[in-house]
Amino acid sequence: MKYGTAAIIGRPNSGKSTLLNALVGQKISIVSARPQTTRNRILGIATEARGQIAFIDTPGIHKPAYMMNRRMMHTVYEELNEVDLVLLVVDASISFGAGENYVLETVRKSKARAFLLLNKIDKIAKPRLLPLMQRYGEAYDFVEIIPISAQTGENLDLLLERVFAVLPEGEPLYESDQVTDRTERFLAAEFIREKLLERVREELPYTSAVLIRKFDESARSDRKLVVIEADILVEKRSQQGIILGAGASQLRDLGISAREEIEQLLGCKVYLALHVRTAHNWRNDEAVLDQLELGT
Repeated sequence: MKYGTAAIIGRPNSGKSTLLNALVGQKISIVSARPQTTRNRILGIATEARGQIAFIDTPGIHKPAYMMNRRMMHTVYEELNEVDLVLLVVDASISFGAGENYVLETVRKSKARAFLLLNKIDKIAKPRLLPLMQRYGEAYDFVEIIPISAQTGENLDLLLERVFAVLPEGEPLYESDQVTDRTERFLAAEFIREKLLERVREELPYTSAVLIRKFDESARSDRKLVVIEADILVEKRSQQGIILGAGASQLRDLGISAREEIEQLLGCKVYLALHVRTAHNWRNDEAVLDQLELGT
């Protein structure tokens, strides 16, 4: 039996969360086209006959401008030093630039055992792969360089085979049916935020957050109902109207979409109440960041 930990790192929008969900066979990390969607460390557990791998999805590597972002980057640096293996995910469909070099430098400094995963190969011509593999291979001594598509699943079986091959022997740390260590309360907040990201634009993805105020399961056993009340935080009062929409229609649609997904997660009916609240400069507010579990 093999057991080990593997941190999934990379630039924002490289496909890290899509990869985690594909590897564990269940949605536990939210996905959107917005950069910096992942803000927390998300553990995903894959268990099979060969053993168990604890994959850790991390925030996209970027230069931090707020306390929130500094906490996000601290999470990445911690994982780089603690895991058995690093999976560096690169968007192969975009040109190599300063951002890719910054991520490479982060890996170099950590001196971690790392795989390079050239993601989104379903979007590019295959002849473009060889020069990319050569460029990254010259930049760092990767254990493996594997082209993949997290979206279509291409080469993910090969990836698992190679990861299991380099992990140490050991007994599984988690139960075989466990897929994450995150609570349902945390995942509910993330699913709401995902629906928010689908509907807002400009600066709002970066200045908004979701805080669960009530997660009442007392009626779950008999009437199969969970009551959830959540605040959508924004930094400016003027942003509240953008989220609400005309006649609060956008907030209502957001709530319906989020509730349906949370019901699938919990396996029961959900009463979901959403409120939009201004929390000035919350990205630099330690108390709010603690409530949002950012940096944990």
